[in-house]
Amino acid sequence: MENIPETENIPKAENIPKAGYIKIKFGSDFDAVSSSFEKSIEDMFRSINPIFKLCDRAWNPQMDIYETHEEIIIRAEIAGVDKDDIEVEINSKAVRIQGKRAEITRIENATYMLAEIQYGCFERILFLPSPVDPEIVSASYLNGFLQIRLFKMPISDE
Repeated sequence: MENIPETENIPKAENIPKAGYIKIKFGSDFDAVSSSFEKSIEDMFRSINPIFKLCDRAWNPQMDIYETHEEIIIRAEIAGVDKDDIEVEINSKAVRIQGKRAEITRIENATYMLAEIQYGCFERILFLPSPVDPEIVSASYLNGFLQIRLFKMPISDE
């Protein structure tokens, strides 16, 4: 993989502690209609019965996507997810981020007054604002944030 050009206000890779490798797959197309349809059905039935679950997706981590002239940057807030449980799949139009956050052992004989932290599997498919070169990618996972940097495809003058 090639290096992505530096961008203002983003720490250089050499200043970020190394956290090991993130699994990245390069795919063709994602089935957005199916994913969107499943989510709509699940959301509809969950409003009737909160225990209803169509698939293994249990939570939706927060994501940011922003772009510069040269690249698109994705940040995912996935604290508590082991880097070995994160999978990223990239094509020129979209990125799929999936993983699993294992539930922390609950305290015996405790009555929870508030339980908001979500555990289990997640999957997000993010459609990109510009085509990217799936061969020029970097990813880092630090302090609970996954950051993926994707180099944009050059715009042809044809």
